[in-house]
Amino acid sequence: MKLARFLAKGRVHQGVYREGLLLDEAGEAHRPDDVTWLLPFTPGKILGVALNYPDHAEELGLERPEEPALFWKPNSSLLPHQGVVLYPKGARFVHYEVELAVVVGRPMKRVKAKDALDYVLGYTIANDLVARDYVTNTFRPPIRAKGRDTFLPLGPFLVVEEVEDPQNLWLRAYVNGELRQEGHTSRMLYSVAELLEFVSEFMTLEPTTSFSPAPPRGSARCGPGT
Repeated sequence: MKLARFLAKGRVHQGVYREGLLLDEAGEAHRPDDVTWLLPFTPGKILGVALNYPDHAEELGLERPEEPALFWKPNSSLLPHQGVVLYPKGARFVHYEVELAVVVGRPMKRVKAKDALDYVLGYTIANDLVARDYVTNTFRPPIRAKGRDTFLPLGPFLVVEEVEDPQNLWLRAYVNGELRQEGHTSRMLYSVAELLEFVSEFMTLEPTTSFSPAPPRGSARCGPGT
């Protein structure tokens, strides 16, 4: 099931995407071209993992990390589908990095990897933008490079109940219709479950607050804690 949040006819809706249409809470259908996309969920903490693909580490000439290399993305970096990225003045090298975004559905604290995926509400796609002009040798990745406003486009959908194995997904990035980046989550150095165990050992992960009201008619209920 693909959940979405959008603005249509002057109102904010949350609904499901089905057969090319967006169905709102009342079951009314909207064409995707007629809506303004909103963020597919409301996040709490936003954590990224650097160098989690060996190929990328080798490309940058860096060694594989001995433990997950975490970094923050501020909420101001979030950008809905079809939003406009604010290009930094004077920057020459703004790069795209397609990523799998994992959305927690209930509080996580000291959860083992074998149970971690039971806490996941769903997944979406993310573009982890980075202004490499501001990457330094003293701290990777610096907040000025990855934490800029609009530097984390998400969505458009939050995919729930459809991903059986997050380590069996293809991720692709296109620029103006041209395939520029492709990877498979099986190549991750640390799996989604291992990452959730690592983070929840020292930090509580809170659930998203999106989609807690009743979903559109005819769809299964899906919200935090379910």
